[in-house]
Amino acid sequence: MPDDKRVAVLGAGMHPWGKWGRNFVEYGLAAAGDALGEAGLPWTDIQYVAGADTIRNGYPGFIAGATFAQALGWNGARVSSAYAACASGAQAISNARAQILAGLCDVALVVGADTTPKGFFAPVGGDRRDDPDWLRFHLLGATNPTYFALYARRRMELFGATEADFAAVKVKNARHGLENPNARYRKQVTAEEVLASPMVADPLRLLEICATSDGGAALVLASMDFARRYAGTDDLVTIDAVSTVTPRFPQTVIEMPNFSTDSAIAAATVGPTFKHSVALAAYEEAGISPEDVDMAEVYDLSSALELDWYEDIGLCKEGEAERLLRDGDTTIGGRVPVNPSGGLSCFGEAIPAQAIAQVCELVWQLRGRATGRQVEGARVGITANQGLFGHGSSVIVSR
Repeated sequence: MPDDKRVAVLGAGMHPWGKWGRNFVEYGLAAAGDALGEAGLPWTDIQYVAGADTIRNGYPGFIAGATFAQALGWNGARVSSAYAACASGAQAISNARAQILAGLCDVALVVGADTTPKGFFAPVGGDRRDDPDWLRFHLLGATNPTYFALYARRRMELFGATEADFAAVKVKNARHGLENPNARYRKQVTAEEVLASPMVADPLRLLEICATSDGGAALVLASMDFARRYAGTDDLVTIDAVSTVTPRFPQTVIEMPNFSTDSAIAAATVGPTFKHSVALAAYEEAGISPEDVDMAEVYDLSSALELDWYEDIGLCKEGEAERLLRDGDTTIGGRVPVNPSGGLSCFGEAIPAQAIAQVCELVWQLRGRATGRQVEGARVGITANQGLFGHGSSVIVSR
């Protein structure tokens, strides 16, 4: 791929996920410090800061780029702040990448961090009867696990997925995350333990649904020319594509398009599903195909949803995800490991950080620094993420 289409990743950093109960800025600063340290760059060299917003942490969360720049110490860098629900981190990456590829800066810092409430996410901003996020809770009673369960039921009905398959995904990811120092949950579980955990939203049980977490992630991105001058090597980890496309389907036939955006039925009315379209756009931009991918970090809000992603990112045909799982293809040591980090199953959701964290994992894997969970010989990885109401993202990283 030509240099004018890709950017180099000089550093990656994370604050461990957990329930720490501290200001989100603290997590972002820690992640940024680690990323800058890995890059070997001082903060004063950063020319652009792209913040991924958190809407549950007051005004500083809404202007995350400036918040982090101020906390690091004003250095004159340009800033931007992006909110795209769970795809916020990818939007921030896209902003920084665009600035670099346009020649407006040479090196940028991308940061996302969150402090989350107990329990499942609820709408913010008070009583907002024209707000689709408020409506889905109060009109439909659709908390996030309800969404996840509807996807799971659809998969069981259409493709014969079983509760044992969903449990097997959790078992795999728990094993992957066991040695990940940034993971919140680092405990191996058995299928029997998963299936004995409390039912939350039928058919999904407690151990099959991701938690809400505090955490942070950061990346230092640079132009290829800057990276070669600074690192003195052509052996660089690069971001080759960032897809943030929106769905394609006729809004006129649906009375509540904001809800239907995340509906598998609506998304399938014309062409590929929304999530599949996001990955296709990334492959096209990078000039590769699913056969070139060595590993993937996907958005496992539930263990059942991970199976959908296998198909959406092209690892197998529709209806074949269970076979891929059962054959061991998606475990470390298999044909194309999925969620070698442990995924959200082991991390939980720290919304603005998670799409950035996925890229961090791919960077460490491609550099051979994922101790205890290394995917040997990996050269290309893909991420997949989805935010509510039409926000999707996919990032392709290579070495």
